[in-house]
Amino acid sequence: MSENDILEMDSLSDTEEERGDAELGMIDEEVVYPEEFLPTYHSIREGAKVDKAQQAEFNGKPDSLFFNDGVRRIDFILVYEDEDKKDFEKRHTFARRLRRREYFEASLMKMGVELEATPSVVDDKLTFLKIHMPWDVLCTYAEVLHIKLPIQVNDLSSRPSPWRYLSWIAKPFYPSEDLIRKETEFFTAPFEKDRLEYFYVKDRDIFFTPSMRSRMAYYILSRAPYEIRGSIKKFGMNKLLDGGVYKAAYPLHDGCPNERYLLYEEWAHPKSFYKMQPLDLIRKYYGEKIGIYFAWLGFYTIMLTLAAAVGLGCFIYGYTTKDTSTWSNEVCDPNIGGKLVMCPQCDSCNYWPLISTCDTSKKLCIFDNFGTLVFAVFMAVWVTLFLEFWKRYQAELEYEWDTVEFLEQEEPPRPEYEAKCVYERKNPVTGIMLILASIVAITVYRLAVFITFSTKLRNTDLKDLEPLKEYVTPQMATSVTASIISFVVIMILNVLYERVAIWITDFELPRTKTDYENSLTLKMFLFQFVNYYSSCFYIAFAKGKAVGYPGKPVYLLGEYRNEECDPGGCLIELTTQLAIIMGGKAIWNNIQEVLWVKNLIFRHCNSAASEKVIPRWEQDYQLQPSSKLGLFYEYLEMVIQFGFVTLFVASFPLAPVLALINNLAEIRIDAWKITTQFRRIVPEKAQDIGAWQPILQGIAILAVATNAMIIAFTSDMIPRLVYYCSSLVTNTSIPSNFSSSLVNNTSIPSNFSTCRYRDFRFPPGHPRQYEHNVYYWHVNAAKMAFIIVVEHIVYFTKFILSYMIPDVPYAVKEQIKREKYLTQIILHETNLKLSETLKSCWINKGETTADWSSSLPASTTARCHF
Repeated sequence: MSENDILEMDSLSDTEEERGDAELGMIDEEVVYPEEFLPTYHSIREGAKVDKAQQAEFNGKPDSLFFNDGVRRIDFILVYEDEDKKDFEKRHTFARRLRRREYFEASLMKMGVELEATPSVVDDKLTFLKIHMPWDVLCTYAEVLHIKLPIQVNDLSSRPSPWRYLSWIAKPFYPSEDLIRKETEFFTAPFEKDRLEYFYVKDRDIFFTPSMRSRMAYYILSRAPYEIRGSIKKFGMNKLLDGGVYKAAYPLHDGCPNERYLLYEEWAHPKSFYKMQPLDLIRKYYGEKIGIYFAWLGFYTIMLTLAAAVGLGCFIYGYTTKDTSTWSNEVCDPNIGGKLVMCPQCDSCNYWPLISTCDTSKKLCIFDNFGTLVFAVFMAVWVTLFLEFWKRYQAELEYEWDTVEFLEQEEPPRPEYEAKCVYERKNPVTGIMLILASIVAITVYRLAVFITFSTKLRNTDLKDLEPLKEYVTPQMATSVTASIISFVVIMILNVLYERVAIWITDFELPRTKTDYENSLTLKMFLFQFVNYYSSCFYIAFAKGKAVGYPGKPVYLLGEYRNEECDPGGCLIELTTQLAIIMGGKAIWNNIQEVLWVKNLIFRHCNSAASEKVIPRWEQDYQLQPSSKLGLFYEYLEMVIQFGFVTLFVASFPLAPVLALINNLAEIRIDAWKITTQFRRIVPEKAQDIGAWQPILQGIAILAVATNAMIIAFTSDMIPRLVYYCSSLVTNTSIPSNFSSSLVNNTSIPSNFSTCRYRDFRFPPGHPRQYEHNVYYWHVNAAKMAFIIVVEHIVYFTKFILSYMIPDVPYAVKEQIKREKYLTQIILHETNLKLSETLKSCWINKGETTADWSSSLPASTTARCHF
């Protein structure tokens, strides 16, 4: 096969590729880059000879972060395979990739970027392309990206902390000041290339930090063209990665003993688990987006300590008072619960004595007591304090990290938006039926399994399991197995929901990356909200609420009898569901961590087997690539946990304790992974936690209603109060929420003529038999009154707290005002100097002052503010 044949096949393949792209609506129309987006871009004519990257062998310095000359710093790495060493039958594909790569690299060099290619030390098929941003290019794109840089040392004295006299107590819990020193604070302003002399440039080599350089390099790589054919212009490193032209793209980690080493020693190392996080160094090394995540996670964990302490106290109170509960004592009393025969809970079930639920009733009292009510109200206040204090803390970080004025118009559009945004697209409503179908499937499963277990246990001789017989009930088996299967379904559907959410968001084509992430966040959370919480809402508010009564049960779809609650109540089932899901998530996360350890061992064995000196860029290539969605899954995991901690805390006061234990490990594990196991993430700007903030606020509002309704409708607290009040009048010791029904079954001893069930109805023989009695209306009225009173009290308290706690601390407001004032003074002096210089030059030419003032360019006034 000749070269012409290969090119002909390549051309045919390209045509087919374009046709396929056109069918999918993915053709990239010609993009005319505005000057403010790519000021150094110069098009290369189609068919013109392109320059190639300089080739250089590895110089044997494993920790070097520079080109072979030791001067030019490496700002980014691209990795590709040598197509000449591949099988011949795929040469046409490799020829197209080679052509695109060469054009892409030529475009980069045309834009002022310097390249150096070095073959791999370990794998002779791999080549590492080192990218360097010269000073002029850095200055140009720092202005394009509105990167804030220092103009003057911050001479404002911060207000002394009232806790400064106790700082010696907290000192051991902070990173070592000998290793991580506090950096000098500066007033900053968006960089302008024409006013370089007014910025604090002490050393050009360190004026732009490595994270800034990587961010600017990524911006260019994401927009440089790799192919031009007629009016079609294809561009962007991401498409080349997806098409296999490049294998990887990443900025380099620092070597030892630089910032990465300090982060590992004082943050990611297990020995530093008790220390506060060095957030400023995290932000400097990884960017504001990573820094704000760990700041939020650390703040959330600290606030959890208070909730966990109160929740643990509530649990201890319930455990110590379970044996003194009047309710459980009556159920366990042989003269009361022992004489009550309960009606079957399914069509194939037997009658059963109420006393058989003695142990379940005592366990229920651990979680269903008046302490739980207090704890639910406390958590409603806690979540308000958490959100309000976080907004204050976030405002402080915004000021310290120069993101106060990070506006949407400062963020450049996504390359996909620039290429495809020809017309507006509407968000299609898809995937909803699938979610509803999964909910119905779980519900039907619970009904089917309940019937199956009931039939098998009824026909099985359990004499050998006599000690466990009272625990192995159809309700217990169904509750546990359904909770486990629900968790498995949750993990499976997570993958499907992710793809659906990404597809919808890609179809919407958001303008900026922040818009994209916010849109995806909202969709994914709505999917996950239904996925994780649907079974909990079902147990709490639907199960056992419409079951009818013996002799006239309610059937689902005319075949399946509606499922009733466990004899001990639905609250104990809800507690079981929460414990299994939260525990299952923790176990699943631990399994994933084990996989990370296996990956670490595998890399260590490979490096030990190789006696060659491996350069830094190749060491980083062996690390795990960062996710395309960044920290999305970390946020999602924590927000789902936040929902379990707040939405259903009335049924499981130990949820904050489990969350606290998980988060203490999560922070250090995430720190260890991001520092040692992942390639360095491209630094990104971020002002806050994005769309997660309103999601947290929505959960906080919903949590008040769900907990009030759990106490009212799921627990037996309100019926007990009504029972206690009515027992004083009726002087009866039979629980009033058990109604009677006629017995028509020969398996019951002859001395029993009625059975009981959980409801408030008139007994058989009454003129209004099986209709709801007065207790039913009393209890429901009490429930509604409880919900209204509790919600109003809690919401009013939340409103007062939100009003009293300002979002931005007063000291931060004053510092922002002061900084703006001083910046204006500095810029005013700059403008005066510039004006005087121009005036002197003009007058020296013999022109008048009027001519000088009229000749000032409009851009002078347009650039007089930062």
